[in-house]
Amino acid sequence: MPGIPGLLTWWARRPPAAGAAVMATGIVSVGLDQTGAETLSLVFLAVACVLWLALAADFAVRLLGQPRRWAAEARSPGGLTAVAATAVLGTRFSALGARALAEALLALAAVLWAVLLFLVLRHWKPRMPGTVFLACVATQELAVLAATLAAAGSTVWLARAAMVLFWLGLILYGLAFAHFDPRQMLVGAGDHWILGGALANSALCGAKLLAANSARMYLWNDDDEYVLRNVTVVLLVLDLTAYAVLLAAEALRPRLRYDERRWATVFPMGMSAVSTLSVAAALGVGWLNPPGRVLVWVAVAAWLAVAAGAALTARGGTPGPR
Repeated sequence: MPGIPGLLTWWARRPPAAGAAVMATGIVSVGLDQTGAETLSLVFLAVACVLWLALAADFAVRLLGQPRRWAAEARSPGGLTAVAATAVLGTRFSALGARALAEALLALAAVLWAVLLFLVLRHWKPRMPGTVFLACVATQELAVLAATLAAAGSTVWLARAAMVLFWLGLILYGLAFAHFDPRQMLVGAGDHWILGGALANSALCGAKLLAANSARMYLWNDDDEYVLRNVTVVLLVLDLTAYAVLLAAEALRPRLRYDERRWATVFPMGMSAVSTLSVAAALGVGWLNPPGRVLVWVAVAAWLAVAAGAALTARGGTPGPR
């Protein structure tokens, strides 16, 4: 068992982007639910909840007891993992029928998004790592949860707010891409995968918006729905292309040592699986289901590998390679 001092040292050095562990665990839970592995999905959800509670407590402690450190970390793009992690959990709880809890998480995520996105955008710099795409991810995750709740409750205004966030997220992706250092694809420690994960997140949001529409809740006219369908398909194609390119880059330049930023690799893998299955359902494209299911289990394998690395690192009381 890891020594308490070593474990505390490891926890104290936790970076702002540690919320990616919750994002990765939560999205794997969503993917497993889509494949019918309900029991395993609930296990992952339980782990995600424990991690979220621990990080939320630490967030509050730093805000109240170490305001300067909190402010410095809030300006980091990694701070936006708090938004995305909260929204991912809300989406999973919505699938379980826990609407009130999902709505509370949506409200919390919206407040965090409004505060943290403003701070992060003010401190963007040229040639940034993959965490720059978290501005898009946080926005699209908020939109995914809003669209999911809108569909469940036939709430028109929430669906239309999600549509606004969807297009804003795409704008933020373009701005983030302009600030991204492409060399990260060969030398990045894991968060460079968010380049593709943000595309997957956007495709998932498009699928959720399409699924929200119905005869009893008319949302988009034919032209709008046509554009949304096409954009969603393009986003999924771009995501799967990015997935292949990022895999090729990993094969060309293997980076096998554990790094906490590898959680930001697992999340895009899981998100690609979920978006593939969701687009298949929204558009009625059945042949996408088999590859989507394969991608879910690839994400599970990646989660287990990174979790093993995290456990070994915590045991040693070190924060891992930086």
